[in-house]
Amino acid sequence: MSFETPLSLVGPLRSPRQMLGDQEYGGHASIHDDAMAEKLGFRAGPIEGPTHFSLFPPLMEKIWGRAWFEQGCISAHYLNMVVEGEEVRAFAEIPAEGVRSTRVWAEKADGTPVLEASASLGPNAGPTLLEQRMATLRPAGRLLILEDLEVGMAGAADERVRMDPDQHMGALYPFSLNQKLAAITETSDWYSKGSPWGRPIIPLEMISVLAEYSSHQAKFPVKGPAVGLFADQELRLIDGPLFVGEEYVLRREIAALAQSKRTESYWVRTRIFDSAGQRQVAEMLLNHATLKDSYAGYAEAG
Repeated sequence: MSFETPLSLVGPLRSPRQMLGDQEYGGHASIHDDAMAEKLGFRAGPIEGPTHFSLFPPLMEKIWGRAWFEQGCISAHYLNMVVEGEEVRAFAEIPAEGVRSTRVWAEKADGTPVLEASASLGPNAGPTLLEQRMATLRPAGRLLILEDLEVGMAGAADERVRMDPDQHMGALYPFSLNQKLAAITETSDWYSKGSPWGRPIIPLEMISVLAEYSSHQAKFPVKGPAVGLFADQELRLIDGPLFVGEEYVLRREIAALAQSKRTESYWVRTRIFDSAGQRQVAEMLLNHATLKDSYAGYAEAG
């Protein structure tokens, strides 16, 4: 090889759609509602972070082929919000031959960073971006909204979920898979008509929806009402892909607790198993950052 110059793949500019304006949790509107977002100091309701994950599969398939849909992982730290009308594109460094991890990221049309991430293939690709970030977390100290949580706390029970094409995904996700596919930034027949695995597969961003669909059943004692957002998120396929119309079992636990000047955060690891609850097929790590200012009386209590 004549040069060691790092090269990258670049996806086209896409215009993601805001589909969570009617989202509700804890009996109130979410940060994706324009009025709520403006009340908290944001200019409009942001597009949900994992929406941008759909930008990456075309790049990952180019790098690692079909295997990425079976054992791929994207591990992202969200940097700046995107509102409807803005354009976003994905980037991926091309790894050296045989290397199973690389840097990926997304930017707005003007170069504003949207997220930074690692992408990897298989179980022995080295630490992900979020594994590295979690290793540097400082002790959470005194918490208020999350004071009843503790690391290692498990969800109340196994959760059974599925995603059918026209199934409404509930108050957290007020749309169906087919409605999402009509608006998704990167579409594929694999999501609706069939795939190399014999049937339609769930798009990467919709694995997040599947994993959060039944999250209320975990009954984690988070105080509220308070408004939260996704700060970090990792989706890992272990024995994938995941299939449309198939039942899965979810098991959750608190993986970490942290806080910053503006937020209290709880990291939840959600393991996704086959319908028998025996074979793990995927996993999601999600950092829920709860805005302190959205919780009534937080400043006085502190």
